[in-house]
Amino acid sequence: MSRQNHKSPPFPHKPGGAGGRSGKSAEYATIFLKADREKSLLRRHPWIFSGAIGSVEGAPAGGDTVDVRSARGAFLGRAAYNAQSQIAARVWSWQEEHAIDADFFRGRISRSLAVRRSLNIARSGNAMRLVHGESDGLPGLVVDRYGDVLVMQIGAAGAARWRDTCADILHELCGPACIYERSDSDSRALEGLPEQNGVLRGSLPDSPVIEERGLRFAVDVARGQKTGFYLDQRDNRSLIGALAQGREVLNCFCYSGGFSVYALRGGAASVLSIDSSEEALLLARRNVVLNGLDAGRAEWQCADVFAALRKLRDQNRSFDLVILDPPKFAPTAAFAEKAARGYKDIALLGFKLLRPGGTLSTFSCSGGISDDLFQKIIAGAALDAGVEAQITHKLHASA
Repeated sequence: MSRQNHKSPPFPHKPGGAGGRSGKSAEYATIFLKADREKSLLRRHPWIFSGAIGSVEGAPAGGDTVDVRSARGAFLGRAAYNAQSQIAARVWSWQEEHAIDADFFRGRISRSLAVRRSLNIARSGNAMRLVHGESDGLPGLVVDRYGDVLVMQIGAAGAARWRDTCADILHELCGPACIYERSDSDSRALEGLPEQNGVLRGSLPDSPVIEERGLRFAVDVARGQKTGFYLDQRDNRSLIGALAQGREVLNCFCYSGGFSVYALRGGAASVLSIDSSEEALLLARRNVVLNGLDAGRAEWQCADVFAALRKLRDQNRSFDLVILDPPKFAPTAAFAEKAARGYKDIALLGFKLLRPGGTLSTFSCSGGISDDLFQKIIAGAALDAGVEAQITHKLHASA
C-alpha cells in the first residue's frame, strides 16, 4: 500500500546565499510582537499570525515591507505585511542588512534556479517547479515551468506587490515564450486579494506540451487544476508505471491522466480512469493519443468518484491496482475530521475493490491531515474492509 503524498511546502528553508544586496536603502514601518511571541521566528518559521502582533509603528499598506521586532525591540526579520490576513506578515529575510528591492528578488530567484540545476531535475523532462514559496524564501510565490511557458501563482499580498518585478526577472533569467499568471487559489480570498489570471509576458501557445521521462503531456495552463499539472507526483507516476505490468488498474480522480498514461506505458492490461470533469477526461484521452498508447486498454468514466466506487463495488468489479489521488479535502486542520471521513470512505471502497495481492496507492494533499493521521485513516479502512494490508511505500512530493 502506497500511503501518502503530502504536497505542502517544506520549511524552514535552508539559506544558501545572500539573496539580496546589503545595505538598508529605505525606512520601513515596524511591527512589534507581544512578549514571548518570537519563538517560532527564532526557529525560522516565516509566518507571523495577527494575534502575535502587539503594535504597529507607521502605516503599512497591504503588501508593504515591515521590520519585525520583539517586544523588547530586537530585530527578528523583514516581512511583507497584510492586516487583512490571519497571517499578518510573511518573512522575506532574517537579515537586517537585506533591503527588499529588485536586487533582493533577483538574488532569491537566481538561487531557486540554481537549486534546480544542482538537483538536475531537467533530466526528467522540461517541466518543473522553479519557485516554491516559503521553501525558496519567497512567501506566496509559486512559479512552474511547462516547456517554454512559465506559470506564476501568487497567493499573498507581499508577492502581489512585487509581481511585475518578479515577472521581469523570470523573463530575463529564463527567456520563456510566455509568463502566465494563475492567481486563483483559495488563499487569495484569505489575503483579501481578487483572482487574477492572464498573460503577463509574451503570448501563450495554443497547446503547450511537456515531456516527462519519455512521455508527453498536454497542459492546460489557463483552465487546468492548480497551475495546469501535478509536477509533485513525478516520481510517484514512475512507481505506478513500474507496478502496472499485466495488471488491471483503476485510477480515481484521474484529472489529465498522468497515472493512467504511465500505467499504460508500463504494460497494464487495462486502465479505468474516473473523474468528475469531462474537460479533464478529454485532456487525459489526448495524452494517451500523444504517446501512441493502445487506447483499447483505456476506459474512461465521467462520474462522481464516491458514487462510482460504490457502483463498481455493487457490480462486483475488482482490480489489481487502485489509485486514489483526490483533491484537497482539508485545507486547514479545522476540516480534518470531515476530511478524515472522506479519505476513509474512498480507501474502504478501494480496499473492497482490490483483488488478493493487489495494491492500493492512496494520497492526500491536505495540509490539515498529518502523516500519522493519514496512516491511521488508511489502517482503519483496511480493518473495516476486513483485509490485511502492508505498507510497501511511503510517498511524498518529488524534488
